Amino acid sequence: MGNNDVIVIGAGHNSLVTAGYLAKAGRRVVVLEKRSVVGGFATSEEIFPGFKISPCADTAGYLSNEVKADLKLDSQVTIIPLDPIASSPEPDGSHLTIWRDTARTVKEIERFSAADAAKYPAFVEQMTKIAGVVGGLLKLTPIDLPSVGLTDLRAALGLAGPILKLGRKNINGLLRVLPMPVEDLLNEWFESDVLKGAIAANAVKDISWGPQEAGTAFTLLYNWALSDTGLFRSASLVKGGIGELTRAMAETARGFGAEIRTDVEVKSIQVDQGKVAGVTLANGENIQAGVVVSGASPRTTFLELLDARTLDASFVRHVRNIKYRGSASRIHFTLSGLPEFPALAGSETQGYLRGPIQIAPSIAYLQRAFDCTKYGRPSNAPYLDIVIPTVADPSLAPSGKHIMSVTVKYTPYALRDGNWGSKGEEIAKLVVDTITEYAPNFRALIIDQRMITPTDLEAVYDLPEGNTNHGEMTLDQFFHMRPIPGYARYRTPVEGMYICGSGCHPGGGVTGLPGRNAAREILKDAK
Repeated sequence: MGNNDVIVIGAGHNSLVTAGYLAKAGRRVVVLEKRSVVGGFATSEEIFPGFKISPCADTAGYLSNEVKADLKLDSQVTIIPLDPIASSPEPDGSHLTIWRDTARTVKEIERFSAADAAKYPAFVEQMTKIAGVVGGLLKLTPIDLPSVGLTDLRAALGLAGPILKLGRKNINGLLRVLPMPVEDLLNEWFESDVLKGAIAANAVKDISWGPQEAGTAFTLLYNWALSDTGLFRSASLVKGGIGELTRAMAETARGFGAEIRTDVEVKSIQVDQGKVAGVTLANGENIQAGVVVSGASPRTTFLELLDARTLDASFVRHVRNIKYRGSASRIHFTLSGLPEFPALAGSETQGYLRGPIQIAPSIAYLQRAFDCTKYGRPSNAPYLDIVIPTVADPSLAPSGKHIMSVTVKYTPYALRDGNWGSKGEEIAKLVVDTITEYAPNFRALIIDQRMITPTDLEAVYDLPEGNTNHGEMTLDQFFHMRPIPGYARYRTPVEGMYICGSGCHPGGGVTGLPGRNAAREILKDAK
């Protein structure tokens, strides 16, 4: 089968973004997806009859504004902003709530520390400035170290403006902050455990490190740079579930002329004399194209779809050394009513439940939860990130019913004892017990539940070791080192073959930036 300029492997959000841009530019594109639905890990599925659940990804508040504009997604989906952006109930019955409005948050913080309340606006201002530079990096094609060319230097000039606006003092602050543990950063600003825990939780929610590990200040700033709230985390839902966003991406790509085929598994990538020639499907069908773009992880792309024996040994060694280390599970509950958190009680209870809820009382709590992973054990006092999307979008469930989706940290992919086949039920019970400590009526509300373990994330959604980012989001796997040094510019050792998934710069989250950046480089090479 021919007549294609480009084959895109996988229909995850980054693949769909790449396909959309390429088709918009006039390329004949076919997208091949193994599952029966598009979206990758950004899907919405009726796991339980009448309940529309987003199994892996909750929010769309990190999606690039450029992607939304270029692919006209705003006109196709409704984004529901959430406020508060985080509520942190405490074991003693108190709570801290972070709002989009800084002045309102200051009043919340005053109950815990007048000094912290006074410093919070300056903290927000300084971190926003630093995050602006990080945000600029995320949109660039990484420079090709150690061989920096003129094109690299021209691209890097785009950062000159934001960097110069920082001023000398803040430039020094940027360089100092990036490699810091987030605990050290927050200790320099604040004294309240609850405030530090509430912020630090968002530095470690999507990685396997704890808040005392080096580089976690960078992950905080990464989230800050992309967030639609202008703060340390995003807080927005897509009406109808996040699958509506990827459905819109697919429709946009089709509107530009792309073909999207589901229930089609790519078995291997064809290479002829060092150049890509097409793909072979699991059913034996061959599809030819001069360009192949993989949205799969680097591990899957280079060690499974390509014949690794045809690649340079050093390249393969680097790919094998990419760190994944997934450490999160997901659990979804269908509920007969809303849980009652005494810490959030009052006339505005439902308003508090509209935004994310964090069980992360302090940095020490987060670190203890992480420490277990070093020994291959799930935490027995987990950090939970909870969303009840039906408060903001009742259409997701039958009238009066609710959905609660929980990200559970830390649950390491590699267990020292036992396996996830038996461990999942144990973790689900622990999650129910933990939430019930904070919301005593929770257990009685549960209609049904579904646990998604790290091995489920790998098997169903092709996320190696259950890592939703296609590789750890740490400084040693960022910018020119993502996915590996020398190959951070979306190109591969095979001529005509590219990568566009979250394993590329800038990394994970439903941002669309890896897909957008990859499309830009593919079109540049075609000129």
